[in-house]
Amino acid sequence: MAIITISREMGTGAYQIASEVAQRLKYTLIDGPRVKSLAAKYGLTPEILQLVDEKPPSYVTAEDRKRAAALNAIELIILDLARKGNVVIYGRGGQDLLKDCKNILRLRFIADFEERVERFAEREWIDPDMARSLIRRSDHQRGGFIHFYFDRDWKDPNYYDLVFNTSRLSEPTIVDCIIATAKEPSIKDADKSSVAVIDSVILSKKIETALLNAPVLEDYRPFTISIDKGAVSISGYIISEAQKNAAIAIVKSVKGVTSVIEDIHVFDYKAYKEKM
Repeated sequence: MAIITISREMGTGAYQIASEVAQRLKYTLIDGPRVKSLAAKYGLTPEILQLVDEKPPSYVTAEDRKRAAALNAIELIILDLARKGNVVIYGRGGQDLLKDCKNILRLRFIADFEERVERFAEREWIDPDMARSLIRRSDHQRGGFIHFYFDRDWKDPNYYDLVFNTSRLSEPTIVDCIIATAKEPSIKDADKSSVAVIDSVILSKKIETALLNAPVLEDYRPFTISIDKGAVSISGYIISEAQKNAAIAIVKSVKGVTSVIEDIHVFDYKAYKEKM
């Protein structure tokens, strides 16, 4: 049940390659349309999906936290599909979301900027200057999403197993290389432990979503959450003892949680800020 993740710059032709790889391997392609088709089942409207998909989250206001919770819902869609195995995850930080799984093949697609502009302009029938602007915006947005949410450099090659320059290599060559690599015994042999890892990530996301959606936690900032077979450890800061107790109760109420160890410190940073 290998998992292939794809990070891409706009205009590299990565989508066509991802589609071909998924078709030839008989894998499920997890892309924008797939996420959109399942969004309603996870409580996501088309409008909120458009607002949060592959965009850096924020946690300042109640509306920000709703958007962060919606981003978690997108990740739960991806995780539920990935749990079944044999998937190609197109974008959305798949390699970081599943970083502890051993059966992942992490791919990155790049190309010369002007060639990306030409491809995108031809595909969308738009002016090259507009294509340049949209590509720069896309790169900035996706890079910002990875940096903010996963705290790493989007372009760092050390986070990928293979980096393909589509300005230099043909699509058939790249596809053949990916398929051959996906069949590596070292990737297949890691299948056994991946389901347990994904289950822990799913539970963590459900806990985080419950906390983000709780009206009683009016100034909640994400806790650090770790899970070991249903045993949950949470740490962080919150503004009152009442909200601390409420947060612990929320975590305990999430299905799959067997016990909770907390290291939550009460610190009224609102009051401190007002004194400054």
